Amino acid sequence: MGLLSGLSNMGLGKLEGANIYEEEKKPEAKAAAKEEAPFDENDVLFDKSAECPICGKSFSYRAVRTGKARLLGQDQDLRPKYDKFDPAKYDVVVCPYCGYAALIRYFTALPDAQVKLVKAGIGGKVHGVSNPPIFSYDDAIQRYQLALASSIVKRAKDSEKAYVCLKMAWVIRGKKESLPLETENYDEIMKGLTDDEYEALKFAYDGFVSARQKESFPIAGMDEITIDYLIGVLAAKFGEFDTAQKMIAGILMNKAANNRIKDRARDLKEQVLADMKAKGEL
Repeated sequence: MGLLSGLSNMGLGKLEGANIYEEEKKPEAKAAAKEEAPFDENDVLFDKSAECPICGKSFSYRAVRTGKARLLGQDQDLRPKYDKFDPAKYDVVVCPYCGYAALIRYFTALPDAQVKLVKAGIGGKVHGVSNPPIFSYDDAIQRYQLALASSIVKRAKDSEKAYVCLKMAWVIRGKKESLPLETENYDEIMKGLTDDEYEALKFAYDGFVSARQKESFPIAGMDEITIDYLIGVLAAKFGEFDTAQKMIAGILMNKAANNRIKDRARDLKEQVLADMKAKGEL
């Protein structure tokens, strides 16, 4: 027997065993969050047109879409670090016809004298440059070598050569950071990359010091405060503590310097003092 027994006599037999209180329906489990799609470098790149200032021919090169890469932070020497991507790999433009190469900011019309120098020193002599849709670090380093060679041949300003060296150092560092531990001869390769990065940074340092003395601001797109900070960082790296302290003091006393760069200068000052103490120079 039951409270609903007898409903069959009234034509509602199907309800005789019904639950009086309907069970509360549990909310359906939310669909599992979609897995993050694997990063595809093609998504942040596009083909951009350019005209070579040396041979006049048009071509396309791989460029980075603005705002597509997520910035994670910045190294002490101002190298920006992005999530799963290194835009610096794509900052050199190489003409596939004559081989002229330069950082994007310098790939513009050149004076006739520089055009003649590049044609004589580089034009038609470059070969073996790979041009895949996505650059490896080796591809990028090769391009920076060409950009440095072109800047030497055309007798570019010290600031341009220094900036090429700085960004080459960043790319070499990126390769170091991404080198798999299981790579054959890992220690040997890492030492070679570390030496190459050190050399590139030293040339960058020498070039920026020279440019600051001879060129007007902005230098390589950077204002005086930024250049002084960068020189201070590099000077500290190479044990040039007097220069580092001079640059730091200038920033801390400069009313135009914002709090962020002053904080970084203070951190650098503490590092310099610690390094000087460790070397017995304090």
